[in-house]
Amino acid sequence: MSQLRPAIVLLLVLTLLTGAVYPLLTTGLAQWWFPSQANGSLIEQDGAVRGSEQIGQMFNQPGHFWGRPSATGDAPYNALASSGSNLAGSNPALDKAVAERVAVLRAANSQAPKAVPVELVTASASGLDPDISPEAALWQAPRIAAARKMALKDVEALIVRHTERPLLPFVGEETVNVLRLNLALDDLQG
Repeated sequence: MSQLRPAIVLLLVLTLLTGAVYPLLTTGLAQWWFPSQANGSLIEQDGAVRGSEQIGQMFNQPGHFWGRPSATGDAPYNALASSGSNLAGSNPALDKAVAERVAVLRAANSQAPKAVPVELVTASASGLDPDISPEAALWQAPRIAAARKMALKDVEALIVRHTERPLLPFVGEETVNVLRLNLALDDLQG
């Protein structure tokens, strides 16, 4: 009995600390220091939420930039089913999927160079990647310009304006958020 009382008190104190105080403190600090990120990095336009900066969306219209393929089960970019395809590089199913994606991209982007950027045919580990490289965006630029009847240089300039650079050049790679780029493209012609 002498050991039971301290054990129960310790259980209650630690439950209170780890179950209430710590979550409330971290949530409060996140809301104070990083309010956008703490609330899902949502992108609002005209009072409506259009998506999140952190989760890719399916775009397959000729006049929009396309992101990385999604391997999230039954529906593309399903945040509740985040996963990769788990196919090994030696798996024939992966080779077949990549070949099919290359064929679709080449057919849709007949004006683009023959070599398709790798991230446009391979899914990310989460299946939710919202970004592509500037090279992948530029590869799609001729299709976008033709579909929207825009000058290619204007589409390329839009890509350059929406290219996010890492804080330090050796710490990361340049990326383009597909949703933000497509929204900017729609705003140009909206």
